[in-house]
Amino acid sequence: MKTSAAVIEAVGEPWKIVELDLQRPGEGEVLIEFVAAGLCHSDENLRAGKLGGTARYPMVGGHEGAGIVREVGRGVRGIREGDHVVCVFRPACGRCEYCASGKGYICNESADSLSGSLPGGHFRFSRNNEYYGANCMLGTFSRFSVVSEVSCLVVEKDIPLASLAVLGCAVPTGWGAAVNAAETKPGDVVVVIGAGGVGLNACQGARHAGAAEIIAIDPVASKLEAAELFGATSGFASVDEATDHIKNLRQGGADTVILSAGIPGLAEAGLGILRKGGNLVIAALGHPSNFRLDMPIAPLVLQNQSIRGSVIGSSNVRSDLYRLVDLYRSGDLMLDELVSRHYSLTDINVGFEDLQSGRNLRGVVIH
Repeated sequence: MKTSAAVIEAVGEPWKIVELDLQRPGEGEVLIEFVAAGLCHSDENLRAGKLGGTARYPMVGGHEGAGIVREVGRGVRGIREGDHVVCVFRPACGRCEYCASGKGYICNESADSLSGSLPGGHFRFSRNNEYYGANCMLGTFSRFSVVSEVSCLVVEKDIPLASLAVLGCAVPTGWGAAVNAAETKPGDVVVVIGAGGVGLNACQGARHAGAAEIIAIDPVASKLEAAELFGATSGFASVDEATDHIKNLRQGGADTVILSAGIPGLAEAGLGILRKGGNLVIAALGHPSNFRLDMPIAPLVLQNQSIRGSVIGSSNVRSDLYRLVDLYRSGDLMLDELVSRHYSLTDINVGFEDLQSGRNLRGVVIH
C-alpha cells in the first residue's frame, strides 16, 4: 500500500513529504492509521543530527501519536482491528528482565529505536527500493505505519485521539520525571528548568504529588505564564534570576531539579541550586558533544546529592498511561491545554519553526 509521510533523508535537510510503499504487518505487528502526531524537540534533534551517530537515515519522523488499528498481524494478542491506540516511543514487551522487574521503561525492545527497524530488524517503509526507518519504531509522521504490538496501548474510543496523541512522549516524560524519578513528596520544593511540553507536565506531576513550591525557569515569558496554569507557584527567566529565591527558602535549596532542556551548562546550574540530599533528574536530550557534565565529584558526595536520567519519566507505560487517562477523565490532568496549534502534514516545517521559536507549547499534526 501507499502512504504519505514526512521524512528526513539526510542530516540537516528540512522535512520532506514523500509517498512511500508500506508493507503489510508481519507477525506481532499491526497496521495503524495515525489520526494525530505530536511535534517534539527530539524529532527536531534527529533532523539536525544532534543525537549523535546512532540514528539511521532515511527516516520517517514522529514518535508521539494516536490512531486506529486497521489490520492485525499473526500472533498479536489483545489488539483488534478498529481499536483506538496510543503509541509509545519506549515499547515494553512484558517479558525481558527489565519488564519483569518493573522497569519497562528500559525494555530490551527499545535498545535500537533510532535504527528505525522493528523488533527483529524489519523495515516496513520503502521508496525506490530503499528502506526507510521509522523513528522509535513508530513513524507517526506517516498517515499509515506498521508498528510492533509492544508499542501500542489500547484506549477507550470516547476520548478524541487528537487529545491523546501527546500521551506517547511529552506527558509521561514530564509527569513521570516528577512523580516516579524524583519521587516528589508533599511539601517538597521542585525546580523545573525548561517549560516546554515536558517541563509543563513535570509541573503538573509535581503539583499532583503535593509539592509546596514549584519553580519554573524558562526565558520565554508565555511559557512561564503557561507553567502557572500547569502548577508552577513562581517563574523566572533564568537560573541566575531564580537562585536567590531558591536559596532563601526554608531548606536553602531545592529538593529536586528537573532538567527538561538539553542546553549546555544547565545541568551544572541545576546542581548549584540543590539542597543537601537533593536530586537532579535529567529528562532532556542534547547534542553529545556539548550536553555533558564536567564537575568535581567531592561536593556531590559530601552533600549526598544524586543525579539520575529519566526516560519516558521512568514510567511503566502499561499501567502509568492508563492512570494518566483516568486523571484526564477526572479533570486532574491537562492534555488539551498543552496543544497550542494543529497543523497539516504539509505544514510540518512551520510547526517545527513554531516549536523552536517558543510560539508553541506543543503542536500536533492532524493527518
